[in-house]
Amino acid sequence: MKAARKLRRLQQPQSLMDFVRQFLTPQVWKQARQAVHRRRQKPRWDLQPLVLVLLAMTWTAGDSELERFEAARGFYVMCYESRKRPGKTWEGFQKALSRIPVRQLWALAEGVRHEIARRYAVRLMIDGHMPFGCDGSRVECPRAVELEARLGKGSKDTSAPTAWVTAFVHLGLGVLWSWRIGKGTADERQHLRQMLSLLPPPALVVADAAYLGYELARAILQHERSFLLRLSSKNRLYALDDTPLEDWQEGQVYYWPETAQKTDQRPLLCRLIRIRATGQAKIDIWLLTNILDSETLSLQTAAKFYRWRWKNEGLFRTYKRTLKKFKLASRSVKLIHRELEGSLLALQILLAHADLGLRAPDATGEIAISPRKVLLQIRKEIQHDRKSRRRIPTYAKRLATCRAPTRRQTSPKASRDWPRRKPHKAPQPPKFLTMRDDQKALLHQHLGAA
Repeated sequence: MKAARKLRRLQQPQSLMDFVRQFLTPQVWKQARQAVHRRRQKPRWDLQPLVLVLLAMTWTAGDSELERFEAARGFYVMCYESRKRPGKTWEGFQKALSRIPVRQLWALAEGVRHEIARRYAVRLMIDGHMPFGCDGSRVECPRAVELEARLGKGSKDTSAPTAWVTAFVHLGLGVLWSWRIGKGTADERQHLRQMLSLLPPPALVVADAAYLGYELARAILQHERSFLLRLSSKNRLYALDDTPLEDWQEGQVYYWPETAQKTDQRPLLCRLIRIRATGQAKIDIWLLTNILDSETLSLQTAAKFYRWRWKNEGLFRTYKRTLKKFKLASRSVKLIHRELEGSLLALQILLAHADLGLRAPDATGEIAISPRKVLLQIRKEIQHDRKSRRRIPTYAKRLATCRAPTRRQTSPKASRDWPRRKPHKAPQPPKFLTMRDDQKALLHQHLGAA
C-alpha cells in the first residue's frame, strides 16, 4: 500500500519535493555516490541533505546567506522528518560543501540530464532536429585575495574577478541542458567542444558569430552533430557558382580558411543561408550549416531556430536577475565552483519541472513559462508550515498559474544605450573569395582522397 502511494506521488506530483524527486531519483543519487570510491562513514552532512539544502538556498529569499541557509535547512528537515538531522551551523555547512568532490555534482547533473531526456523523449525533436543553443556569460565574484589571484578578471583591469559559464539550452523547451565553468578569461569555443559529447546524436548546435571557427566546425562534425552558426565579415567562403553576394538566397559553399589550407586540412562543404531583414531589423542574417538538403532543414526552420537562440540570453537573465546570481557569495575557489554547480542545477530543475507541470501529456511546441512566478511559488512552498491549520492549494495547482503572458515582439530587445557598455554592432555579411589555380589543385586532391 505504501509503495502504491509512493508510485502515484511520483506519477502525479503535488508538492515541490515530489517534482524534485522526478529528476533527483534514487538511481541518480546512487550514481552520484558511486562517483567517489571512498566516502566518510556517517557524516553529519551527507550528500543528499547537502545538495537539497544547496538547491533550496538558490530558490529561497533572504538578505544574507545565513538567512537563506536557515530557511533551506528548515525546509529539508520538514520534508524528511524521520531522517537524521543535518548540521545546524552555516560554517559547518560551508566546510562540508567544500569537502564534497565536484565529480559528485557532475554525476548529479548527468543523472538529471538523462531524466530530462527520458521524460521529454520525442518532444525534444522539433521539425526533425534537436536544436540546442550555446552561449556564455560572466558571473561576478567577491574581491577576495584568492579569487583575484586565481580567477582572472573581465575586459577591464579594475573589474572584479569573474567566472565564465557556457551553457547549452534546448531551444524548443527553453530548458538548461548542460554547462561548463571556467575562469573569467576562459575560451567559450573550447567549452563548447568539451560539451559536444553531452549532446544527443541528432543535436543541432545553434550559436552566434563569435563561435564560428574551422576547428570548432570540424569538432562538431567529428562528434556526428550538426551546426547552424551565424557568419560575419571575418569569414571567407568559396562559392560553387557565380551568384553575387547581393543576390544570394541559399546555396553550397566551401568553408576553407587559409590556416586550414596551410596545414593540409580538407575543406568543409556547407550550405550558406541568407535570412533577409524584416520589420525593424536592418541587417540580414547569414547562417552556415553542414545540412546540405533544404528539405531536411528549410530556410524557414533555420530562421526559427536562430530566432529562438535568444532563449540563451533569457536563461542568463533568469539566472542573474531572477535567482539573484549576478554576483556570487562564496570567497574561495572551491566554494565558487560548488555554488555555481549547485545554482545551475537548481535553475535546470526549476525550468524542467515547471515545463512538465504546465505542459499537457500530449502537448508539443512552445509554452510560455514565467520563471519569476515559479520562483515565488517555490518560496511560498519553502516558507509554508505544514503543521499549521491554514490550508492553501497544493503546489501543483499553484504551479499551473505560472504561465507568462504571450505577446509578439515588435520593439527592439535593446531598448536604449546603457552607460559603460559598448553599443552593439550587428555582424556584416561574409566575404566571397575566388580560388586560385593552386587552391583548385589542392581542392581536387582532397576530393579525390575523400
